[in-house]
Amino acid sequence: MSARHVARPTAPDRARLTPATARDVLRRDLPASVVVFLVAMPLCVGVAVASGVPAELGLITGIVGGLVTGLLPGSSLQVSGPAAGLTVLVAEAVREYGLSALGVLVLAAGVLQLLMGALRLGRWFRAISVAVVEGMLAGIGLVLIAGQLYAMAGAQAPAGGPSKLAGLPGLLTGAVGSPQAQAALGLGAGTIAVMTGWKKLPRQVQVLPAPLAAVALATAATAFFDLPVAKVEVQGLLDAIQPPSPAAIRQLADAGVIGTVLAFTLIASAESLFSAAAVDRLHDGPRTRYDKELMAQGAGNAVCGLLGALPMTAVIVRSAANVQAGARTKVSRVLHGVWLLLFAALLPAALAVIPVAALAGILVHSGFKLIPARELRALWHGHRGEALILVTTATAIVLVNMFEGVLIGLALAVAKSAWDTSHVRVTVEHLPDQSIRIRLTGNATFLRLPKILDALDALPPGRRIDFDLDGINHLDHACHTALVQWADRYRTQPAVPAGTAA
Repeated sequence: MSARHVARPTAPDRARLTPATARDVLRRDLPASVVVFLVAMPLCVGVAVASGVPAELGLITGIVGGLVTGLLPGSSLQVSGPAAGLTVLVAEAVREYGLSALGVLVLAAGVLQLLMGALRLGRWFRAISVAVVEGMLAGIGLVLIAGQLYAMAGAQAPAGGPSKLAGLPGLLTGAVGSPQAQAALGLGAGTIAVMTGWKKLPRQVQVLPAPLAAVALATAATAFFDLPVAKVEVQGLLDAIQPPSPAAIRQLADAGVIGTVLAFTLIASAESLFSAAAVDRLHDGPRTRYDKELMAQGAGNAVCGLLGALPMTAVIVRSAANVQAGARTKVSRVLHGVWLLLFAALLPAALAVIPVAALAGILVHSGFKLIPARELRALWHGHRGEALILVTTATAIVLVNMFEGVLIGLALAVAKSAWDTSHVRVTVEHLPDQSIRIRLTGNATFLRLPKILDALDALPPGRRIDFDLDGINHLDHACHTALVQWADRYRTQPAVPAGTAA
């Protein structure tokens, strides 16, 4: 997800889709597939390297995203592959359980997605709080940036978000005396500059996708100046495939592995379905069928798991490029998988000349795009509770881990929703006959008990109390019990003569 992309389409205009003919496919979908391939190739490699796995595994996930998920129904123009949004979680899982366990984790997540799609749970992902999703992306972005700054300097990143952040001053200080670190940082900074300023260049230049241009320029600079920087390690497509072993499958009995599988499933599904909603706003063609799309993502992840590759999600960057390039059918996304397969099979050595610092620069740029600064400002002015949920979720992900951070965010969102929907109004009316009428309106839940009991405890003793509950929409057990107990206590209090101060 790489991206804040889940919430905002990048194109202002919606593409009009008409029934495609064979000529349309050749004229529109074929060129669009080449554009998507050029965008996807460096991102697939970069996400794999950042995740701590062989570069070929990122390409395999992109290939499966095109040839498997691309053929299935759901969202016709959405493109799937490895995404920056899962980089941090994958890196943590590989470090904790080993590369051999990656296939099992992804396979199990894919099976869960298939099951959820079959149970028609896809549409329910649209009920996830936007603040939690944005907070999740912001937390991922912060950890991704911190981790990839180490890769830009040619250093090994420490484990854990707090350690990464704490080590940054030392990283920069150490780079001052290291020509190799300076060269790598220069390449990474140049890559970020190209990515940032690419849209300001003439349209004729922008025909070349920014990620590919940035990597090509960094690779050319490395070769021309003979820079002493690390390059992508290549081991071959078939050698990179690691099907799940029986020992790895037995790891599914571990509670930590189960938690990681659930995190893969939740985040990949949420990214894909939020991305589908964004892509739907880019065109006037058929709308996404969410349950079908969830099953398509599940099928793709199941195949990726069997091959030991990275997990996949739908990616808005590639999807938007697909729509903007004029794609009209799913042919473009299937062909982009074909081009990735041909590249990985015929030109694997081309990966070995790419500097790791350039790929790190692309992911640092992607990490900044994941941080929803504009949305946070808007939320703070209009919905401060939502802004606090966003910040808390992001902070929890940085300080604890991905899965627990998202759970904390979801718990806060549920608590806030319960608080917001439990408004109750207490009206006290003193009648001429010295009796008192208490009128409750709204939702009387345990969250509002202090307010209700404070109003009741302030009543003078010994009066006749009439409760009017006609305006109550909901009275939970805690409130009902508290009202009964208060009434029992009130009856035991001595009466105060009229005209006497209570």
